[in-house]
Amino acid sequence: MEIVVWGGAALTALGFAGIVYTILAVRKAKKANLSDEELRAQVTRILPINLGALFVSMIGLMAVIIGVILS
Repeated sequence: MEIVVWGGAALTALGFAGIVYTILAVRKAKKANLSDEELRAQVTRILPINLGALFVSMIGLMAVIIGVILS
């Protein structure tokens, strides 16, 4: 079960990196002084990446919990 815990930790780290990327991308878009429509388009483009990163992070945390419970 140790491999499940470490695999889950890796997935969680990957998801967290994606979340940090989306935060930085939105911050950069806001500082770029874009028009409302352009900013909305940028955020719309970044949103699926954010949702995917949250999903990967959640799956990783569930794998860690399952690995710890089954150990």
